Amino acid sequence: MNPFTERQGGEVVELNVQVDHMHVLALIRPKVAVSDLVGAVKGRTAIRILSKYKKLKQKPYWGNYFRTRGYCVDAVGLDEEKVRRYVMYQDEKDREKS
Repeated sequence: MNPFTERQGGEVVELNVQVDHMHVLALIRPKVAVSDLVGAVKGRTAIRILSKYKKLKQKPYWGNYFRTRGYCVDAVGLDEEKVRRYVMYQDEKDREKS
């Protein structure tokens, strides 16, 4: 079961995790505040990663923080399929640039 779907009433449509960032295409209910959702996802993943890899927490420059405060959000309308393909193939595009 997906906590995102259960608690927030949303659905992750596409997910692509990069070394230093991630792309997510998600459907959420209109009443869900995007900032609350992003905060919950970032907080939950940080807790899970830092408890699994305890050495990461010992880095002096990280303190108790795992992620940066910022994020980028955009609403998707008629071009959902185009955005889905962008998210799906983003890692390939990054590799081509390197």
